[in-house]
Amino acid sequence: MSHKAGFVSIIGKPNAGKSTLMNALVGEKMAIITPKAQTTRHRIIGIVNEEDYQIVFSDTPGIIKPNYKLQENMMHAVDDSLEDSDILVFVTDINEKHDEQDVLDKIKKSKAHLMILINKIDESNQDQVEEKINYWKEKLNPDAIIGISALHQYNVDKVMQYIVEKLPVHPPYYEKDELTTRSERFFVSEMIREKIFKLYKKEIPYSTEVIVTAFKEAKDIIRISAEIVVERDSQKNIIIGPGGSMLKRVGTYARQDMEEFLQKKVFLEMFVKVIPDWRNRENYLKSFGYAE
Repeated sequence: MSHKAGFVSIIGKPNAGKSTLMNALVGEKMAIITPKAQTTRHRIIGIVNEEDYQIVFSDTPGIIKPNYKLQENMMHAVDDSLEDSDILVFVTDINEKHDEQDVLDKIKKSKAHLMILINKIDESNQDQVEEKINYWKEKLNPDAIIGISALHQYNVDKVMQYIVEKLPVHPPYYEKDELTTRSERFFVSEMIREKIFKLYKKEIPYSTEVIVTAFKEAKDIIRISAEIVVERDSQKNIIIGPGGSMLKRVGTYARQDMEEFLQKKVFLEMFVKVIPDWRNRENYLKSFGYAE
């Protein structure tokens, strides 16, 4: 029997449910999930391996009109995924309308198989779902349209079935025991960033970056140092909180996730550093992994 393998990109607007879907399809928590928009900043790879196929999933940042250089670079990740996919999975929320013609045109130009997923159908009724299916048939005429609830894993098996069916015949791209192309350090930094998105309000999460500066593995403990980068002194004070209370909360919750993920005791220390306007500075975006 021929082996199948291919690249599957999950695209859509912020908060459409892309990361929740990715985690459900891969069966592991690969992407951080928070109720805030634009949580995903990088293209995150999750690999599903079976005896006769390999699926390389990409979770991409939500499609937005960029306001600063960081967001411009996030949108490059989306453009790249449109170009090098075998299958495009376009996730749209039941209540959403996409009127950005440039985005729709890019999707139409893609040579990939296109599947549209109408997410959060548990929040609607059958008539609304039918109406939305007809809307998308007219707009993009995809190969398939499926109503899903990524949160409740409703119809996720149908999505997987479609993907496996459409995969091209190809040898595996990665070793069969690989789950992702990202390092443990990357996931550790994302765990800290997820807690920041969950614990702080307004602009703070969007002005913050997390850099793991040390990752030292001993026999029974991993010692991790991380810097939380912000743009202003006032943001640094908010991150730290009165008497260091907020930073301690971030550390406690993040360390619990790390220990579960790494299956080892973790000692975590964090520092807060101010780099004015880092989101618009190309040299910092490069060093943080957002630009070539």
